[in-house]
Amino acid sequence: IPDPTTAGDFCRRFEDADLEALQRAINEARTRVWRAQPAAFFDEALIDADGTLAATTGQCKDGMDIAYTGVWGYHPLVVSLANTQEPLFLENRSGNRPSSEGAAARFDQAAALCRAAGFRRVTFRGDTDFTQTTELDRWDAAGIRFVFGADARANVIRLAEALPQKVWQPLERAPRYTVATEPRMRPVNVKEAIVAAREYENLILKAEAVAEFAYQPTACTQPYRMVVLRKTITVAIGALRLFDEVRYFFYLTNDRQTPAADVVCLANDRCHQENLIDQLKHGVGATRMPVDTLRSNGAYMVMAALAWTLKAWFALLLPETG
Repeated sequence: IPDPTTAGDFCRRFEDADLEALQRAINEARTRVWRAQPAAFFDEALIDADGTLAATTGQCKDGMDIAYTGVWGYHPLVVSLANTQEPLFLENRSGNRPSSEGAAARFDQAAALCRAAGFRRVTFRGDTDFTQTTELDRWDAAGIRFVFGADARANVIRLAEALPQKVWQPLERAPRYTVATEPRMRPVNVKEAIVAAREYENLILKAEAVAEFAYQPTACTQPYRMVVLRKTITVAIGALRLFDEVRYFFYLTNDRQTPAADVVCLANDRCHQENLIDQLKHGVGATRMPVDTLRSNGAYMVMAALAWTLKAWFALLLPETG
């Protein structure tokens, strides 16, 4: 274990093969932790992928570039197991690279890891950048379920608008938690009062409805299920209501059994990965990018993220009864 003052030198000794070997070693230990879990743990592996920007103020760092936000830095890829919030694979990339670059290969590695560990079902999730239409047929044939966001392009919006009104079903979202004692009075919404008093533009969700239709992406040889969420939003200025507008959100999946409302909720649950990414950034400091090359910063990121992974393992190995 190197002294902190020599961490930069230590990270720069990594080659690409070394970094992959390190992640394989961590995942070998991970599977031993998983095997100590009860049978229900292996019902399904929910695998999420997302990119995150890691800004840097340095000027001499190899691989840094301008991101789509105009910020200089890197654009790491995070592939994680949603069940336990464990980062399975991390890959550092230049700041100007697309969010989904390299995601298909990492999805494949994560699926192989989870299946070898004993998971009976694997589900891939990602936002609109991760739809990976060239891979969908292959994943479907391999028995992998996927739920990806799809861009609200003009053609799919037209298909949604052409659906008869009777096929739309209200979306009833489950409460965030169950009250264990007695309901309490809601506090005053300070933010809402300020928006009304200062006559800011206010978007108020009025209703949500779901429907579905068959849709075949250009790169696919068969149609899949497109679940569409229709949000009716009231646009107001202060307390004055101006008009209602409709926005559509689309989710492409090969799951033809789960109710459409549950598919939407399953896709929305992927947002919990943002909590993991925030912990990697600001908790263990994995995306500090303190070294001077793309690869060495990737090595630092993987090793620092191991601290968060160890936390998850300790939690999994503790007896539930205390």
